[in-house]
Amino acid sequence: MRARWPVVLAAMFALWAAGGCGAVSPPGDRDGGSAASPVKAYDINPLPRERVRDGGTLRWGLGDFPSQWNQNHIDGDTTTVQTVMDGLMPRTFRSDERGRVSIDTDYVTNARVTATAPHQVVTYTLNPKARWSDGKPITWLDFAAQWKALSGRDKAYRVDAAIAYENILSVGRGSSDHEVVVTLSQPFNEWQSLFTPLYPAATNGSPDAFNADWVNRIPVTAGPFKLERLDSKGRTVTLARDPGWWGNRSKLDRIVFQAMRPDGMVRAFTKGEVDVFEVAPSADDYSRVRDAWDAVIRQAAGTEYRQFTLNGESEALSDVRVREAVAAALDRRALTQLDLKGLGWPVVTLDNHFLMNDQNGYRANAGPLGGYDPKRAGRLLDQAGWKTNGKERTKNGKPLALRFVVPAGVAISDNEAQVARLMLQRVGVRVTVQTVPFDDFFSKHLIPGDFDIAAFAYPSTPYPISSAFDIYVNGESVKGDDVRWYSNLGRSGSKQIDQAMYRAGSALDTSKILGLVNQADALIWKKLNVLPLYQCPQTVAVRSALANVGANGFYTMRYEDIGYAS
Repeated sequence: MRARWPVVLAAMFALWAAGGCGAVSPPGDRDGGSAASPVKAYDINPLPRERVRDGGTLRWGLGDFPSQWNQNHIDGDTTTVQTVMDGLMPRTFRSDERGRVSIDTDYVTNARVTATAPHQVVTYTLNPKARWSDGKPITWLDFAAQWKALSGRDKAYRVDAAIAYENILSVGRGSSDHEVVVTLSQPFNEWQSLFTPLYPAATNGSPDAFNADWVNRIPVTAGPFKLERLDSKGRTVTLARDPGWWGNRSKLDRIVFQAMRPDGMVRAFTKGEVDVFEVAPSADDYSRVRDAWDAVIRQAAGTEYRQFTLNGESEALSDVRVREAVAAALDRRALTQLDLKGLGWPVVTLDNHFLMNDQNGYRANAGPLGGYDPKRAGRLLDQAGWKTNGKERTKNGKPLALRFVVPAGVAISDNEAQVARLMLQRVGVRVTVQTVPFDDFFSKHLIPGDFDIAAFAYPSTPYPISSAFDIYVNGESVKGDDVRWYSNLGRSGSKQIDQAMYRAGSALDTSKILGLVNQADALIWKKLNVLPLYQCPQTVAVRSALANVGANGFYTMRYEDIGYAS
């Protein structure tokens, strides 16, 4: 695994704005995986298929309407694209609500590690019934083409991320076209993350096809639904039941995805024009949709977490004792309560950088480093040479002053910054809240390191190391004293953390993996470059009769089972 450039991370992370067959267990049931979740993991009104009636159209609201529908393209890695494509495209594995993965037997009937020396080899057996909507079978050639496109070797492919794909040595044909043999250059225990979603060989065959063929188009599918119409002008995508689907027949006749602005979405739902949509983290919107006609609010832990990033290269925060003092002066529970007020969600802080509160194997590793303790903050500042001078802390005649940079128009960030300013003021730290243009926040401040503190949300997945590795990997020395940090926006790390993450991502003994993940997390807490606050809730408004859809969290919804209760 190598770190990604932050431009890739920019496409992945979201500003949270008034915004053999059978189960496989890597990472799975080990190291505390049986512990009860402190928050609800999913809320979709799960009903067996026999209790869901046939027919009907579901009108699904989207927050935006992208032009790029290739999810593996840097511009296509969005929640909206995933929401639509999950009903259309193949996957190798699916996740349950705790982030435990298992084979998706509609596409893969077996997947296993078949060798570990001299290289790790993974062999997939494909479902021989699986085929693309143009009639072509899904074969090893689709896997091989996707590996080559996503490997990062040809920079003309504008890929979302090359992590893991770059370490594949070869993808070959096994005993038939429906057996895929993947050889990796180094051990990788999150190999289940590969080839999901899978796109056809023609898409990955050339950079031009990869970059352009899915712009305002969805040319081929292989799911329970097929594309009926994509209307860019009307901002709608209509899916229809695919009679060629080899799996369970879809309950719904159609799904119509409609994009509109958040204020318009709430209005459309209250008027009965939209049946399901994800509610923005707004107490006002939550209240309005909760009281709407035939409305049910389904709410569960989401796949993002809110956090403060502390810039380890800023002059004031370069001393880890000062970062530790800042963390001790911030009441994370109070900040969480501030953000979640009026959203009907419990106040539970997050004490892990890799695993979410509801995720299998979660362990609270923060200890005293995540506790609210202003007296301890004062002692740490004293040790770092920042002495009390009136109401401020000074060193060599200079006050301890921090800039909390927030993007314009994001109320949650501004509220957090103002409250954090007051909290830090109590221990003598001066904080200036600097509001910058929304479009400049990432490109002109986070990437170049022009900030002391910033707040936003990071994503999380069922694959904790490969999805977060780049956020915490140590920088690389370049010319002079410069360090290239890639996507580590906190700009602090260590060889020990890198080694711990490598161990956690490469161990093939499934009984040890989550223990190693938590060991790596404990080391990251000591750096205090990312201070987690809480796992963001996912709030979805639906019509009361809808089944198998809602706040799914880590759970991979089965679109063929979505419908209206009979």
